Amino acid sequence: MKDPVISIRHLDHYFGHGRLRKQVLFDIHLDITAGEIVLMTGPSGSGKTTLLTLVGGLRAAQNGSLKILGQELTGAKEKELVQARRHNGYIFQAHNLHRSLTALQNVKMGLEVTGTRSPQEMVEQATTILNQVGLGDHIHYYPDDLSGGQKQRVAIARALVSHPAIVLADEPTAALDSKSGRDVVNLMQTLAKEQGCTILLVTHDNRILDVADRIVHMEDGRLETNTLTAEAPPKAA
Repeated sequence: MKDPVISIRHLDHYFGHGRLRKQVLFDIHLDITAGEIVLMTGPSGSGKTTLLTLVGGLRAAQNGSLKILGQELTGAKEKELVQARRHNGYIFQAHNLHRSLTALQNVKMGLEVTGTRSPQEMVEQATTILNQVGLGDHIHYYPDDLSGGQKQRVAIARALVSHPAIVLADEPTAALDSKSGRDVVNLMQTLAKEQGCTILLVTHDNRILDVADRIVHMEDGRLETNTLTAEAPPKAA
């Protein structure tokens, strides 16, 4: 069996301090291997986004063990979290594109954080992936001139342009219509399989569950121990 890219053991998490301290994650266990697509479902407020941000190094894990590509993030310093984030691509419900930048410039930002490519290489790679997501004719368009589905395609291109080991997606289809949502998820699936990266995707969208290798369900801060296959959707939220 391959070593997990994401390995979580006995993970707890709290918000607040003192009498206002509230536990939001309870004894989470989860392993995800390279190339796997795992969908995480559950009602609002169940802790899905909190877990996603911990896996992504957007905040430090507090208790238990959270290893990403073998690096322990529990108690990690900010410098270590920054280093861990360089292995990740992020896709959110809001595309979070810079309105003053073209599609090409937005995607280039996904490469600029690595600091390892020349300006020409960044343009070439950004152009290539925009062609892959079907926006080759729109590389110089600004976000305000793109549809919702096109904006999310730019966001996917930005997340995947650096060939990250892990892609973390939080409700990427929530603001899209059925066809655009399906197109976006199929695109994520295709590009991720081509690049061999791992996807952890939070969703309420039952229409996209079939893309998953596994489905896990979060309820009241606890991850259900029995993971489900894509053929057996979890109970409705």
